[in-house]
Amino acid sequence: MALFFAVPLYVVLCVAFGTVDPLFRTSVPVWNPMQWQFTQLATVFERIVGPENFYLPPVLRTIGFVVIAVAVCLAIAFPVAYFAARHAGRHKALVLTLLVAPFWISYMMRMLAWVNLLQNDGWVNKVISLNGLLPTEQNWLAGRPTTVILGLIYGYVPYMILPLFAALDRISPSLLEAARDLGAGGFDVFRRVIVPMSLPGVAAGMLLVALPMMGDYFTNDLLSGSPGTSMIGNLINNSISTPGQSGQAAALLLIVLLVLAAPMIWYTRTIAKSEVRS
Repeated sequence: MALFFAVPLYVVLCVAFGTVDPLFRTSVPVWNPMQWQFTQLATVFERIVGPENFYLPPVLRTIGFVVIAVAVCLAIAFPVAYFAARHAGRHKALVLTLLVAPFWISYMMRMLAWVNLLQNDGWVNKVISLNGLLPTEQNWLAGRPTTVILGLIYGYVPYMILPLFAALDRISPSLLEAARDLGAGGFDVFRRVIVPMSLPGVAAGMLLVALPMMGDYFTNDLLSGSPGTSMIGNLINNSISTPGQSGQAAALLLIVLLVLAAPMIWYTRTIAKSEVRS
């Protein structure tokens, strides 16, 4: 924890609360907490809530994109994970292999495949227009929020499926049989047994999906590239590549961390309640 979390976080704090070299326009970290300055953080807050709040649209857009993408990922992943855990039977290993298979291909290659599918002469337009018979060709890569959201869903939905599968697979069949013996119907078994016992997996999946989505910039760069769909990750990436703005990038990263603190706390509380019930 000290090596892979505490030390990198402290470095980010030192950069965020550091200074900028006036000559070379490079960020200068301040290692002594007693000498930290809040200039960079104040600049970021001014750009979010101040009169010239040009950081606010990407922040709100990111929250909206992530909420929609996480909800759709959950809607897709739950039935898939439930089928794999409860009904795959002797084919469970094959189903799990197919679920893990996308991890073997780099994220960049999967997004580039979508670029080929969504370009003007790609297969998506060919299918929609019946290979040119109908004049319904769409420019999917022209800064469409829908394209970015679908890219996020496709890229991260496996991270939702695996924790859900692990949680659902741990539910003892005897509990489901006991619920049916007590007169519960199929929907009642799902609502009062399966859903409560799968909440740790739901919480873990939502965190595993939301965390990388909040800092994602690659999906928007490849599937849109438009400022109208830029996210917090794009702001951080642009700040890092701009001389003298690494401190602002670190400050943005701290804001993302604070936003994600709430679901992290919810996850730990859910796990604690689950352990108490068990």
